[in-house]
Formats: sequence, C-alpha cells, structure tokens
Amino acid sequence: MRSVRARAALGATVVVALALVAAGLAALLVLRANLTDQAGLQAEVAARETAGQLALDVPYDRLETGDEEDHPVQVTDEDGRVVAVSKDLEAISGTGTDRVTPQPPSAAPEKPEKPEKGDDDDDRDDDDDGAGAEPGRGEVSTDEPDFGNGTATVDGDRADYRFASVEATDSAGLTLTVHAGAPLAAEQRAVASVRAAMLAALPVVLLVVAGVTWLVTRRALRPVEGIRREMAAITASEDLSRRVPEPASGDEVARLARTTNETLTALESSVDRQRRFVADASHELRSPIASLRTQLEVGAAHPELLDVEGAVADTVRLQVLAADLLLLARLDAGERPGNARLELGALVREEVSQRTGDRIEVAVVVSEPEPGGLEVTGSRGQLARVIGNLLDNAERHAVSSVAVEVRGARGGVVVAVTDDGAGVPEAERTRIFERFVRLDDARARDDGGAGLGLAIARDVATRHGGRLTVAGAGERGARFELWLPGPR
Repeated sequence: MRSVRARAALGATVVVALALVAAGLAALLVLRANLTDQAGLQAEVAARETAGQLALDVPYDRLETGDEEDHPVQVTDEDGRVVAVSKDLEAISGTGTDRVTPQPPSAAPEKPEKPEKGDDDDDRDDDDDGAGAEPGRGEVSTDEPDFGNGTATVDGDRADYRFASVEATDSAGLTLTVHAGAPLAAEQRAVASVRAAMLAALPVVLLVVAGVTWLVTRRALRPVEGIRREMAAITASEDLSRRVPEPASGDEVARLARTTNETLTALESSVDRQRRFVADASHELRSPIASLRTQLEVGAAHPELLDVEGAVADTVRLQVLAADLLLLARLDAGERPGNARLELGALVREEVSQRTGDRIEVAVVVSEPEPGGLEVTGSRGQLARVIGNLLDNAERHAVSSVAVEVRGARGGVVVAVTDDGAGVPEAERTRIFERFVRLDDARARDDGGAGLGLAIARDVATRHGGRLTVAGAGERGARFELWLPGPR
C-alpha cells in the first residue's frame, strides 16, 4: 500500500475500531455487572424474607416465598438436606444441591404448644390459622450473603437466576440456609440489545472514520502533490530559478514548501557560483597557457628569440593557479582541517623568514602571553597558506611597510596584517573575499594574482572555526585580522 492517504485511512480505521471494541467490551461488562448486582439485591431481599419466617418458626409447608417464578426458593439444613422449596420448583442448579424434594430434617423444629381450653376466641382463631405460636427466638444472619449464578425450572420454564444464600436459626437452634433466586433474563436481554446495537453501529462508524480520514488526508496532502509536481518539473527543466508553491495555511506543509524554496535558492546560488568559478578559472588559465604556448612556438621557430624567464614565470603562475583551484575544490568538497596543535606566533615567524625576496621587509610583533596562549588547533599547511596569502596581499598593495601582530584575544588568537597602501573602500570590504574578485586598482598593478588568495584565506579560516575581516588602518592602508579559536 503505497498511498499515504490509504495508509492513513486504514490506520485511523484500525485504531478507532480497536478503541470502539475496547470501549464496547468495557461498557458491556459494566452494564452486566450492574444488572447482575441488581438481580443479586432482589435475590437477597427474597432470601431474607424467607429467612425471617424461618426465624419465627413458621412451618416449612406454610412458608410464603412470593412469586415462585421470579424468586424460586430452596431451604437446606446443616446437613445439606432440602427441607423446603417454593411451589412448582422442578429443578435447580447453582445452590450446592440440585434436589427439589423436601426431606425430613435431622432435627425438626419444635412446634409451639396448643393453648389451654378457656382461652379467648381470638386465641382459638389464631390456632386455627396455624399462626398462634409465640414469637420464636430464632435469628437471621446479618453477614454478607453468598452469591452465585445458576438455573431453575419452575412450572416447566427453565431460566437463569442470580442466587443469594442467607442463613437463619430457628428457636430450636437449627441453622437453615435459604437459597433465593432472581431472574437474569432482564440482564441478558439488556446486554444482548446493547451488543446488537454496537455491532450494528460499528461498521457505520468505521466507514465514516475511513471516509473522513481519506478526505481530510487528501486535502492536507494536496499541497504536497503540488510541491512534488513542481520539483519534478524543476528536475526535468534544470531551471533552478523556479519555486514550489507555498500554501497560506502556515502548517507543516507550508513550512516544508518554504524550506524547499530556501534549499532551491541555496542550490541555485551554489550552481551559479560554481558556474562563475568554472568560467573565471577557465579565463585565468587561458592567459598563462596562451602566453606559454606563444613563447614556446616562437622559441621552436626562432630559438634565439625564446624568452625562458617569461616561460618560467608563466609556468609558475600556472602552477600556483592550479594549486589554488585544487585547494578550493577540496574545501568545497568539505575537507576537514587537521587536529594538530600549532603555536601561531612561531608559524608566523617561520612564514615571514621564508620571504627573502619581497620588496618590503615585514615587521613582526608577537605578544608573549602565558605558555600555550597562542596555540590553535588545525591544519598546519592550510593555516600557513592563509598567513602567506595575507602577506602576499599586503606586500602587493603596500607603499613602504607591512606589519604583522600576533596576540591572544577573546578565547583565541588574533593575527593582524597591516599595510600602508591605498586601503579597501568600505563598500568593497565584503566583496574582496569573493573568488576571482580584484579591485580596479589591483588589476592595474597585478603581478600575477588571480583574485583567489583572500577567498582561500576566508574559507580556511571559516572551516577552522575562525573568521577573517578587513578594516581601515588609520589614515591610510588596510588591516586584515584573522581570529582563530584556542585549542579544542
């Protein structure tokens, strides 16, 4: 199933189905428990009424058990013998014994004596009714009755009942147990009705949930489909200037579209920069190659006219340019700097000491902080390249002096290179770090630079966690500051 809408609809339907089934089962269990408790209460009331009669020594054959069909009654003695049952009770289960025929008890209750002759008419009337006995001294247990489920057949009708068992003691001390039942038919009908209603409603609810989820998901994913189509069109046309539509909903899809457009903008910028880089590199390579070829062709035809020094200079310029392009390619590929610990003051002194052929002598000032205060972590070769490029740039534009200062500052090390040249206009202080960018006055005095030195220096500084900035140096000149973090 590859459709997100289908998976969402199916998932929502399954979750709702499980939730409804669980809720339905819980509701049915609660309903059944409540109705069963009500039936148990009715059975307990019936059992206590019969137990009260036994406690008053009412004869077994004269017990009033109410509606026998609604409340079947079975009375057993201490030995489990059935001593009394309700009328028309034909079978019973769930009370401990299935007998329904009364048996003589192990100790029959004592009957009250007949009143002497001469008693008033009311007493004789009471004797004739069989209810003239003196009140018995029996009692009904106040303990919580025992409950259980079973069946009973009354007058040919078999049904399920909830039985309550209550103990009673008559005046003779005989303990009897009354089992009275209450029908569970109402509980069963109610549970069956609720279950049928739930089963009938479940498919309808699930269809509604699936349909609503399908429609909502389709509406929510419609902008995503628009983004997909536009991205497919961009891929096919290779036109990175196009952008995907951004919905006005402000939700996750809108943020996805916004991020996609930002990615396309960055990709377009990167591709344009790469194209300019290739074009500029081709242009820069064309000049020394053409000059070198011309000199070699002239030398081949007229050996006496071969400009060896010019050919060597063009070759060196070509070699330096190729090295710069290779370093930029490695930086663009994400090459990580090394993890060597370097003392930046010593590295600056070493680089300055190797520049014996410069037209201007470089003054170096290194602050002497605590031991290790001028250390940084990185690639020795790349950082030496940065310092060399900054010195080349200063020497190219300086009039009479170049100074280098190394000092600790703000949790790192600062290398400041200052010259007394024409300086960098404030409007150009960001642009000069772009690749193949040379200011107009630099072009007139260029002695072989391709406009890559400062770009390489900035990229290397950034990849080492530092930064490279330029500012004015007082009334005249420029000051380039390289800040690198301390050891990590």
